[in-house]
Amino acid sequence: MNSLHARPDALLGDRLRALDPARLKGMRRGIEKESLRAQPGGALALTPHPAALGSALTHPGITTDFSESQVELVTAAHAGLSDGVDAALNELTQIHQFTYRAMQALGDEMLWVSSMPCGLPTDETIPIGRYGSSNVGRAKSVYRMGLGHRYGRRMQTISGIHYNWSLPAVSSEEYFALIRNFRRHAFLLLYLYGASPAVCSSFVAGRQHELQALGEHTMFMPHGTSLRMGRLGYQSDAQASLKVSYNNLDGYGASLQDALTRPYPPYEAIGLRNPGGDYNQLATSLLQIENEFYGTIRPKRVIFPGERPLHALRERGVEYVEVRLMDLDPFVPVGIAADTMRFLDVFLLHCLLTDSPPDTPQEIAALARNQHRVAARGRAPGLMLERGGQEITLTEWGAELIAQCGPIAQALDAAQGGTGYGDALRSAGATLDQPDALPSARVLDAMVKDHGSSFVAFVRAQSVKTKDTLLSLPFSAGQQAAFEALTRQSIDEQKKIKAADTMPFEIYRQQYVSPERLGIRSLAHAA
Repeated sequence: MNSLHARPDALLGDRLRALDPARLKGMRRGIEKESLRAQPGGALALTPHPAALGSALTHPGITTDFSESQVELVTAAHAGLSDGVDAALNELTQIHQFTYRAMQALGDEMLWVSSMPCGLPTDETIPIGRYGSSNVGRAKSVYRMGLGHRYGRRMQTISGIHYNWSLPAVSSEEYFALIRNFRRHAFLLLYLYGASPAVCSSFVAGRQHELQALGEHTMFMPHGTSLRMGRLGYQSDAQASLKVSYNNLDGYGASLQDALTRPYPPYEAIGLRNPGGDYNQLATSLLQIENEFYGTIRPKRVIFPGERPLHALRERGVEYVEVRLMDLDPFVPVGIAADTMRFLDVFLLHCLLTDSPPDTPQEIAALARNQHRVAARGRAPGLMLERGGQEITLTEWGAELIAQCGPIAQALDAAQGGTGYGDALRSAGATLDQPDALPSARVLDAMVKDHGSSFVAFVRAQSVKTKDTLLSLPFSAGQQAAFEALTRQSIDEQKKIKAADTMPFEIYRQQYVSPERLGIRSLAHAA
């Protein structure tokens, strides 16, 4: 048994006692939530991003992800404990309310409440996000064109929730320790909150897969938790060669820089432009830009306009982490519940406060195997995972982690004055040995019992119910006016960006992807 599992309690207790309530109350979290726009019958909406939602390039709270049909709703970072959770959810709810009202004025589209996509058209007809004719807007579209060429557009329509989290006075070294532990323990989040055990058969048409037929147009894994995070989700054979280490910022930066600058023959074969002169991709390197690197969690730093994310990290250090493995919860109107957010707060603090040995290539490979096992078979009785070169059941390891989280939840409740964190932890613990109560099981149960074993029929019904729920909530004229003002401001801002352009797009592109923009450090320093 290695040091990671030997005696975490003493170290955790000491570090927890060193955290005063004021610092705990400085915890911040923000939410980014992706959702496809769907037609009433459950097919992908092919209409442009609604103009009433403003500019997807510049709006602070409403944008698009990969597709023009994929809305992304973004909250600010909210400080506090349970009050911060509530504030983030309140903001997310209001953004939803405005978005649904704008969509309702244009027709009867709805937001698809599952992470796995609705009925999809042929790959080339899935619309790529458009951000105007400015250089930065064109670059965002060309990047998405590159993703389509590299991985197929279908894969990019998968949606999820990103949870951005920080605590005051945490160093880059401590954030990387948190990230290593998060990757070790992420199986528990997939198990507890995975909600994508089934998919429309259109998603896997023409692809190799291990899914079974549930209904006429529905495929599933009987014990699956999150197909989104499994072999059918955000996977890349090219990126599988990266073996990125999270032992420190220099090593992480060197790994990313290599991927951002290394020519990759299959992508060189795609070419930078097509014969007609249109761009196929931003670059022919293994990664076009940093955001193309898939991971369950990322170190992040707010960037200056035009700055590369890796440069920002190297210059100013890690500011927060972005948790990227959470499925949309189709049973919750805004896709994530307050209890889930409180559990994430506790879980991330546990990752920060417990011992976190350096990772190794062997451990990184084992973690990937664990992730695929839990995504595909997480609810299988007695499922074994790899830990420190040995095997342990998912439920035994999960119970250990939840027990270790007890003092953290107590400390957060004491600082806040309440029982919310303890309640969230107890709720999570109760479902460890009750797999039928997990979201992934409830999704399958509802699908079979109430919707003829149809993925599309189930999600369509939940999407209509969600739309009706959010449209029925009070929304004042003042709130409507405030969002309409944001729409106008974002459109004005996009026009200003275009007017300020001074160079041809190709020069802009070359400068943006140049290695000099990455904040290069010497290899000797990185080692």
